[in-house]
Amino acid sequence: MSTRDARKDATAAADGTEQDPPGLWANPNYRIFLAIQTLSALGDSFSYVAIPLLVLHSTGSVVQMGLVTGLTGVASIVTGLFAGVIVDRVDRRRLLMVADGARCLLFALIPLAWLFATPMWLVYVVVPAAGVFMMLFNVAYVTVVPAIVARSQITRANGHLFGTYAAASAGGPALAGFIASAVGPAAAIGVDAATFAFSAIGILFVKIRPDRQADTPDAAERAGVRREFLAGIRFLWAHPVLRPLTVLLSLLTFLTYGLTDLLIFRVKEDLGHPDSTVGYVLTAGTLGTCLASFAVARVRERLGFGTSWIGAFVLGGTAVLCLGLSESVLVVGALAAAMLFFCTSIAGTCSMSLRQEVTPSHLLGRVTAAFWTTHSALGPLGAAAVTTAAAGVGVTATCLGIGVSVVCIALAGTLTGIARSRPGRPAEQEV
Repeated sequence: MSTRDARKDATAAADGTEQDPPGLWANPNYRIFLAIQTLSALGDSFSYVAIPLLVLHSTGSVVQMGLVTGLTGVASIVTGLFAGVIVDRVDRRRLLMVADGARCLLFALIPLAWLFATPMWLVYVVVPAAGVFMMLFNVAYVTVVPAIVARSQITRANGHLFGTYAAASAGGPALAGFIASAVGPAAAIGVDAATFAFSAIGILFVKIRPDRQADTPDAAERAGVRREFLAGIRFLWAHPVLRPLTVLLSLLTFLTYGLTDLLIFRVKEDLGHPDSTVGYVLTAGTLGTCLASFAVARVRERLGFGTSWIGAFVLGGTAVLCLGLSESVLVVGALAAAMLFFCTSIAGTCSMSLRQEVTPSHLLGRVTAAFWTTHSALGPLGAAAVTTAAAGVGVTATCLGIGVSVVCIALAGTLTGIARSRPGRPAEQEV
C-alpha cells in the first residue's frame, strides 16, 4: 500500500467514515430508519389533511385554518430557540423516541375527545404542542442521518427519505379524505397517533454512530447555554452560502407557509369539490416529491447547488402563479405536484444535504435549529397574511402575487454566494 493510500485510510478512520462505503441498501440501520420514517410519514399525511378539514368543518373559516397553522409555526419557532442545544447535549436516538411518543399521546386526545364533544379549544392546544415535539424530532432527525450513512451518501439518502415519505404520503391524503368523509376528520388524526407509537418503538432498533467530538466540548459549550446556542448562529452567519440561503428562505417561507390551507380552500370553496377530492389533489402533490427524490442527487451533481436551488424555486414559483389561473381540479393537482417537486424536494433536499455536509457533527443540532428558527420566523405571519388575503381578494389574486414574488426572490439568489457553486464538485469546493 502506498503512503498516500495509507494516509487516506488513516484519515477515513479518524473521521469515522469508510473510503469505499457499502451501498445504502446494504446498511441495516439505514433500512430500518427508512422504514419507520415511511410509516410515520403515512400517519403525518392523515393529519396534513385532517387537521385543516377538522377546523374548516367546525368553523367554516379559512382564517381559522390559517390561525391553527400559524400557532403551530409559532410553537416550532420558539422551540427552535433551544432545540439545537438539547439535540447536541442529549442522546439523539432517545430524543427521537420521546418526541414520537409525545406526539402519539397528544394526537390521540383529539379523537378521544371528539367521541363526546367537539372542543375546538383542544385543537388550538394540541396541535401547537405537537409542533414543539415536531421541531425537536426534525432537528434530531437531521443530525442522525450523517451518523447512519457515509458522508458521500448524504444527498442520496436524503433523496430516498424524501421519496419514501412522498410515496407513503401519496395514498395517505386520499385515504384521509375518505375517512374524513365517512367518519369525520378526528378519526383520521387518530391514525397519525398510532403511527407515531410504531415509529417510537422502531427507533429502538436503529444504531447511530457516536460523535467522536461529543466528549470534547468547544469553548462556546464550556461558556454556558447562551454561548452554546450562539455558536450555531455564528457558524450559520459566517458561512458564505448558508447566510444568504437563510435570508432568502425567510422571505420564501413567509410567502409559502400557508399554501396548503390556500390549496384546500380553493378546491373545496372556489371549485366546489368534496373532502375526498382534497385528498386526491394533495396526493398528486406528494407524487411530485416522490418523483423528485429519484432525480435530486443527479441534478445537484450535474448543476451544482446554486443552480439547482435557484432554478427549483423559480419553477416552483411559476407553478404557484399558474395555480391561481386554473379552474380545473386536475390541473390544480398537477401544479401542486410541480410545486412540491421543485420547492420541497429539489431545493429542500439540496439545502439540507449541504448543511449536513459542511457543519461539524457536534454543532449540527444548533446550526439546524438556528437555520430553521430564523427562516421560519416569518412563517406564522405569512400564513395569517396569505389566508387573510385569500378571504379578502380571492385565491386567484393571492396566488398570482405569491408566484411572482417567489420567482423574484429566487432570482435574487444569483447575486449572492448561493450562485457560486459549480457542478460535480464536493461540498467544500462548492462554497
